[in-house]
Amino acid sequence: MTSPTDSSKPLIMLVGMGDLVAKVLTMLLSDPATNRIVLAGRDTETIRRRGNLALFTATNLGHHGTVDTVHVDLRDVDATAQTLAQVRPDIIFMGGSLQSWRVITALPKEIFDELDEAQFGPWLPMHLTLNLLLMQAVRESGVDAKVVNAAFPDAVGPVLDKVGLAPTIGVGNVANIVPALTLGAAHLLDADPADVELRLTAQHYFSHYVPRFGDAGRGAYHLGVRVAGRPAEVDHAALFAQLDNRLKRLGGVDGQLLTASSAVRVLHGMATDSGVLAHAPAPNGLPGGYPVRVHQDGAVLDLPEGLGSDEAIRLNEECQRADGIDRIGEDGTVYFAEPEMAIMKRLLGYECPSMKLGDVAEWADELDAKYRVFAARFA
Repeated sequence: MTSPTDSSKPLIMLVGMGDLVAKVLTMLLSDPATNRIVLAGRDTETIRRRGNLALFTATNLGHHGTVDTVHVDLRDVDATAQTLAQVRPDIIFMGGSLQSWRVITALPKEIFDELDEAQFGPWLPMHLTLNLLLMQAVRESGVDAKVVNAAFPDAVGPVLDKVGLAPTIGVGNVANIVPALTLGAAHLLDADPADVELRLTAQHYFSHYVPRFGDAGRGAYHLGVRVAGRPAEVDHAALFAQLDNRLKRLGGVDGQLLTASSAVRVLHGMATDSGVLAHAPAPNGLPGGYPVRVHQDGAVLDLPEGLGSDEAIRLNEECQRADGIDRIGEDGTVYFAEPEMAIMKRLLGYECPSMKLGDVAEWADELDAKYRVFAARFA
C-alpha cells in the first residue's frame, strides 16, 4: 500500500477510522502537502481497505500519496507509545471517541430534543477518556508530535491542559459555523463573500445552538466582521436567523463533511507552516473556540481589535457553562452544571456532579451502560 515517500513532507497519523476520519483522509490525499499518511486503529484489515479506497480514489484524480497502516489500541498506553516511537509521526489527528456525538441523533426526534437539552458537557467522559490515553502515550513515546483533536476539543483541551497533556489544537465546532456566518454577513452587507472576514470567539454550545434555533440562546460570544479590510457592523439577530432559514444545512453524518474541511484547513496550515487564518477550539489547551493563525507548531490567537485574550477566555468559560460544564478545577476535576446534569439523571439515571481526571474511564463506562439501556427502549 506504499509508494516512494517524500520525507520532507510531514507524516500525518490518523487515529480511528470513523466517518470523519475517512473524509479527512480523502481530502488530505488530494493535496501534495498532506498526502503522506499512516492510519492507526485496532482493526488493521478494515482500515487498510479504507486506506486503499481513498488511495485509489486519489490516484484516479491524479493525486499520488502514500497510506500505511499500523495497529494501535489506545487502551494499551505502553504499546501505543512504542508504536509512536517507531512511526514518529509529525502530526497526529485524533478522531477516536467512545461514543460519537451523533449517536443520540438516532433517537426519535421528540426524545432526542428532550435529551439534547442536557447539552454536550455531560457527555465529556466519552471523548476525554481516549484522548487522555493518547496523550499519555505521546508523552511516554518521546516523539515531538503535534496532536490535533476532533473529539469535543472545547472541553477536552482545557481539562488535559491542567495536567500538561493538552492536544496542540482542536477542530470543528466554532469553525463549522463560520462559513454560514460569512455568507450571511455578505448577504446583509451586500458584499462579495470573498471580501468578508469574520473573527468569532465562541464555545461549542454557540456553534451547536445557532444553526438549530437561529439565535444564540444562552451562549456568550464575540463576533468581529470586516469587509475589504474595514470593520463592518452587522445585525446579529438578522445574521443568526439566516442559519435556521435560507442558510440551513444538513447535519448528522452528512454534516461531518464540514467538520472534515475545518480539520483539513488546520492540518494543511500546520503541514505548510502557512499562518492561515482559521477558527479552532482549544488552541494550546484554552477553553472554547477562537480565531487563530495556524503554523507548524500549532496556532496563535488572532483576536479582533478590542478583544483581549483574558476576555476571550472569560466568554468561552461563560458559554461553557451553558453547555453543561460549570468549571474545570486546577487539578483537572470537572464540575458539571446542575440543570443539565439533572436532565441526564431524569432520563438516563446518570448523575455525575464532578469528575476527577483519574476517574474518567469509570464514568465513561457508567454513562455508556446507562445510555444503552435508555436507547434500547426506543429501538
